[in-house]
Amino acid sequence: MKMKIVTTAVLSLGMIASTGFAQYGPPQGPPPPPPPGYAPQGQGWNVPPGEYQEVQRQGFHAGVEGARHDFDNHRRPNVNNRDEFRHPPVPPELRHDYREAFRRGYQLGVQHIYGGGGYGPR
Repeated sequence: MKMKIVTTAVLSLGMIASTGFAQYGPPQGPPPPPPPGYAPQGQGWNVPPGEYQEVQRQGFHAGVEGARHDFDNHRRPNVNNRDEFRHPPVPPELRHDYREAFRRGYQLGVQHIYGGGGYGPR
């Protein structure tokens, strides 16, 4: 009887120890890069296009936030009513790029936040 208990204990410890070793294999390199167009969890529609420069990314994010503010304040969406769109906080030579990115971010924000209820930026 004593031998059976010892054997069972040894086998149990062996099984437990072996499961720990199974987790560790030979070292692997970093994971492969994500496929094109992939956005990490929690990101997607509100991520600016990869080809955008810094001022465009700022405009895009400001546009998304502008749509969010309009929704939160129960305003009908209209990109032209946003001060950040009419008076971009960038040097004059960058205003066109900022506004175009703002417009795109605002439009995507409206589509996502308002649920595509037929409203669009004017």
